[in-house]
Amino acid sequence: MKKVFALVVFTGCFLFAVPAVAHFGMIIPSDSMVMADDSRAIELDLSFSHPFEIIGMDMEKPRHFMVFENGRKTDLKPALAASAVMGHTAWKASYAVKRPGVYVFAMEPEPYWEPMEDCFIVHYTKTVVTAFGIDEGWDAEAGLKTEIIPLSKPYGLYSGNLFQGIVKLDGQPVPYAEVEVEYYNKDKKAQAPTDYMIAQTIRADGNGVFSYAAPKAGWWGFAALNTADYQLEKDGEKKDVELGAVIWVQFLDWIEK
Repeated sequence: MKKVFALVVFTGCFLFAVPAVAHFGMIIPSDSMVMADDSRAIELDLSFSHPFEIIGMDMEKPRHFMVFENGRKTDLKPALAASAVMGHTAWKASYAVKRPGVYVFAMEPEPYWEPMEDCFIVHYTKTVVTAFGIDEGWDAEAGLKTEIIPLSKPYGLYSGNLFQGIVKLDGQPVPYAEVEVEYYNKDKKAQAPTDYMIAQTIRADGNGVFSYAAPKAGWWGFAALNTADYQLEKDGEKKDVELGAVIWVQFLDWIEK
């Protein structure tokens, strides 16, 4: 999301700017690590939202929704059903895990017009689920227009672990890419000390690699943002398109007996 600032008026007519919240494409599965005794049906919620503040936005049915497993791509768009996330139009699907493997779920949404930023937003979003002990293929590329390739396993992470990824656009690393990071504050218990800490922003290095240590267990979204090399028309005018490479990663606390 481009850096947009909102003017706030206080007693005495003082004006100052506060950071706007970040947009995130979201794919949240019911389980990121399917074990032998777990349900083999994974429920997936797809939305476009402000995850920390729990503010939803209406999302059209995604242009594409698919799963990649062991080199196989399966179209899951027919399985999508309309639902609601954060009180707004979203989508859901159920996927039956039939064999051990690493499953990469990914979506390409329809462009979203954001008047506050005067641009369209397209977030190519993915998450990774492993099942029944398989631990290979978690860093496979899905071939999306832009995506984050994990350099750390995107599951089986403790809170506090370092997550690393490489940002790619058209299959090439993006030097010094801007990456926004946000916590899915599903139960609304987390409170940011200031608005500057709702979404955190980091930069990838010259090879497109970024690092982040999640301070709390839960789902964390990483969104690498770039401007597309094309524009879309809105009310007869050409507008920029923000391309987001988004990955959702779950961190867990260890269990003490």
